[in-house]
Amino acid sequence: MPIYLKSIGFSILLIGILEGLVEAVAGLSKGYFGQLSDSKAKRAPFVQLGYSLSAISKPMMAFFVYPLWIFFARTTDRLGKGIRTGARDAMLSAETTKANKGKVFGFHRSMDTFGAVLGPALALIYLYFYPEDYINLFYIAFIPGVLAVVASFLLKDKKVETNSVKKKINFFSFTKYWKQSTPEYRKVVLGLLFFALFNSSDVFLLLKAKEAGLEDTWVIGIYIFYNLIYALTAFPLGSFADKIGLKKMFLFGLIIFSLVYFGMGLTKNLYTIIALFFGYGIYAAATEGISKAWITNISKEENTATAIGTYSAFQSIVAMLASIMAGLIWFYFGANVTFLVTASATILVIIYFLSRKISPV
Repeated sequence: MPIYLKSIGFSILLIGILEGLVEAVAGLSKGYFGQLSDSKAKRAPFVQLGYSLSAISKPMMAFFVYPLWIFFARTTDRLGKGIRTGARDAMLSAETTKANKGKVFGFHRSMDTFGAVLGPALALIYLYFYPEDYINLFYIAFIPGVLAVVASFLLKDKKVETNSVKKKINFFSFTKYWKQSTPEYRKVVLGLLFFALFNSSDVFLLLKAKEAGLEDTWVIGIYIFYNLIYALTAFPLGSFADKIGLKKMFLFGLIIFSLVYFGMGLTKNLYTIIALFFGYGIYAAATEGISKAWITNISKEENTATAIGTYSAFQSIVAMLASIMAGLIWFYFGANVTFLVTASATILVIIYFLSRKISPV
């Protein structure tokens, strides 16, 4: 996407503003549509609409190259993600018990991330034979998008118990859920958000790899490698988490993350950096699906989409701040300090989770 945007005249600054804004839209919409899903006691329509918008956004990118239209197309894509996320995760949670929740969410992350491996790999192969033919690539990307939409219409809603009193929902109503949620939820999400505040964009890891001497194609390749490790390990780690507890698995992931960032801050060796990307894949597999499984375990069934949506909305805002903060530290103090600060902050997060009385679900 950034390469395409640059090819049609977008500056790096404009790309940054565009991506930051659309991610903010996606993040905030997760909270709203998650709560709306709970309010309507419906899941499938939100999943179907979300995937439909994301599919439609692909050919939209090829129609015009005007900045305002590109912003609209990218917003449509991210809005689709925002609409479906809470409802989809609530639907997944409804198909689980506490005994297999890590396995189910881990399997979802594995399948989702295999797509993140296969899609870019096929796109790279296509661009190798047809350099800079981005327009047709967007049309081709519409095909799996349509297949995803068709598949989503096979979903059937389970009956979800909801409060008999209907509440008026506005775009920021989800923020009230923080006060209404359980102390357990607030303790867990507070720790997750503190971690997110220092967990900056993966772009900084890729920039480190580029600084170490990797060419652009290899930088993309190493990101695909990270996603492959993530995809291969998310399911087995999710299954193992059900046996040892979601909290223990999440803390294991944070320890790996801290080691990776300490390593990134202390080495310039290319082979070490590649090994650290392997570790980064393990970290993602041990935390991303696990954190959502953990949240669904400490939330009432009728509020599952709201609980996940509220967390995701706050996380998106905090993640944007994290990337800004990391960029400033990198600019003024260099790459090594950026990674070491993040690694040190992660140790504080680990101490927080160990010191608080939080259910080891």
